[in-house]
Amino acid sequence: MSLEGKQIGFGITGSHCTYSQVVPQIEKLIAEGCKVSAFVTYTVRTTDTRFGKASDWIGKVEEITGQKVVNSIVDAEPYGPKKPLDCMVIAPLTGNSMSKFANAQTDSPVLMAAKATLRNGSPVVLGVSTNDGLGLNLQNIAKLIVTKNIYFIPFGQDDPVNKPNSLVSHMDQLVGTVENAILGKQKQPILLEKSITNE
Repeated sequence: MSLEGKQIGFGITGSHCTYSQVVPQIEKLIAEGCKVSAFVTYTVRTTDTRFGKASDWIGKVEEITGQKVVNSIVDAEPYGPKKPLDCMVIAPLTGNSMSKFANAQTDSPVLMAAKATLRNGSPVVLGVSTNDGLGLNLQNIAKLIVTKNIYFIPFGQDDPVNKPNSLVSHMDQLVGTVENAILGKQKQPILLEKSITNE
């Protein structure tokens, strides 16, 4: 399907090591003709890491989208009644934010926009990146995966040997997942195997 003219929200939470995989997907959405509004958590806005400075990542996203990121709950709230989105993406979605979303807590602009999108009956696409996806957060994945209008970017274990509980979405499948979600379908297969080389 064509994404031309679609209003896409793009929420970014604090899985800093995943930004380099996610930001190019924003560019791809825009290349498909989408208008993208970006939302960030407090952690994304304020935390510098070995993966880059917060201000640099924010600046890059703002340059790509052509607008300021939404960084407060107050500014995110209108995306429900006044500025409805055709689809809300959260990628990367940390275990912390996933737990809050699954349990109806709204403590960030990202989760406010997601809640508003669900209220409007529109899809929310999740790109997980968590070290405890097969640990305590597995129950939250289960809650979300069976919830109406929530779709997952296909995911799998990123390091089964050294981090057996860690799950990460294949972010290169983000655009395809959005296309399917807008049609009311989950992109399949949802569970992807990581090829392991035995040496």
